[in-house]
Amino acid sequence: MSELVSRRAVVKSLIAGALGRRLAFSQTRVLAKPKPLASDAVTHDWTAFLGPTHNGMSTETKLSRKLPPPLVWEFTKGTGYASPAIAGARLVYLHRLGDEEIVECLHAETGATNWRFRYPTDFDDRYGYNNGPRSSPVIDASCAYIVGAKGQLHCLDLGSGKLIWKRDLQKEYRVPQDFFGTASTPLVEGQLLILNVGAPGGPCVVGLEKSTGREVWRAGKEWGPSYASPVPATVYGKRRVFVFAGGESDPPSGGLMSIDPSNGRVDFAFPWRSRSYESVNASCPVVFDNKVFVSASYRTGGALIDIRPDFTHRQLWTTQEFGLHFNTPIYKDGHLYGFDGRNEPDASLACVDVATGKVAWRETPEWTETIEAGGRRQQQPVSTYRGSLLAVDGQFLCLGEFGHLLWLDLTPKGYKEISRAWLFAARESWGLPVLSRGLLYVSQNTRDLVTGARPRLLCYDLRA
Repeated sequence: MSELVSRRAVVKSLIAGALGRRLAFSQTRVLAKPKPLASDAVTHDWTAFLGPTHNGMSTETKLSRKLPPPLVWEFTKGTGYASPAIAGARLVYLHRLGDEEIVECLHAETGATNWRFRYPTDFDDRYGYNNGPRSSPVIDASCAYIVGAKGQLHCLDLGSGKLIWKRDLQKEYRVPQDFFGTASTPLVEGQLLILNVGAPGGPCVVGLEKSTGREVWRAGKEWGPSYASPVPATVYGKRRVFVFAGGESDPPSGGLMSIDPSNGRVDFAFPWRSRSYESVNASCPVVFDNKVFVSASYRTGGALIDIRPDFTHRQLWTTQEFGLHFNTPIYKDGHLYGFDGRNEPDASLACVDVATGKVAWRETPEWTETIEAGGRRQQQPVSTYRGSLLAVDGQFLCLGEFGHLLWLDLTPKGYKEISRAWLFAARESWGLPVLSRGLLYVSQNTRDLVTGARPRLLCYDLRA
């Protein structure tokens, strides 16, 4: 396996280097003008990973079910797995070209470039995945916060792209490079920017003054940086931040922390982590009804934690039947929906009753696509594999791992496909699509195997 990973890493490094040399900068190609918004449409900004409520649920309405949606513009990008952040007409996106990570500020509706900010990087993914950034930008008022694959933290002025302050998290906190680099997206909570830095011996989590980058508090000493992002919630009328920590460590360790953001005090720490060394916690916590659900792959499964009024906790149930690798499940009407499974072939869409922890149903969406390659047409069975879900407008949008977009009707009674389209034939479509003002933004992270199209950020018109 190590020899295979090594060969894969060399090939991907060569491809990434060639891409960086060919593209001194990325460009936008405009294809259409989006339809006007319906007068009574509900819309929102998308300023952070998992959306405005940090749970993969959107309040937008008046969305078209016809797929594929019209493509408005496409932005040729470099390497990376980040999703965009959007505030008003400004879209902030992070990717890598050559030996630089680049922050792009584009017009959300036209893709036109407002400004560009660059900084050097020599990050190399030792498992052979691409060498681009993993963490998504965060927008708060007039600032954009960016974390690179080596823990470079920048605070930029949203209007101009000028640097306000920066910190080197990996160097300052002496954090060794994790399995896949720095990937957790920071959280703005009040006057703080909260990050799971995972320093050896602590701190696990830091609260920085968002206007200056000055450290305000430290929390935890045991667990490393995960690939999940901090999630805020109000529990019993009080604000809390939930961090699902745990990356590279031997023996492996990690789990859920409940933190008071006003002072960094840890209410409780609930250990939950695979026993396998090569494993991570990557699915974000889901908070509802004074409870928190956490889940991990690598034979770990899920656990539901009940928070008591004094902020102690108790485990309600665990299950081996719902272990999410990196997608975050959606909670709706007493049930959790998400893609269980570690690898592509064993992934399935499941619905779990939170009252019991039992699987209400499980489906493996499958169909056949006709693929033309080398002048020959062939039938290929495909699926959503390890997809991601966005709850919106009374139903669910699903992005499949190989670039399929689906409208789904998911209820405790079962699964129903409303519509489906293949946006691109590209692997590693792992980022949750971003929705703002009726426009859907999807990251294509690898080359299209059928058309040869390079990695792109795509803007689609979902306005009804």
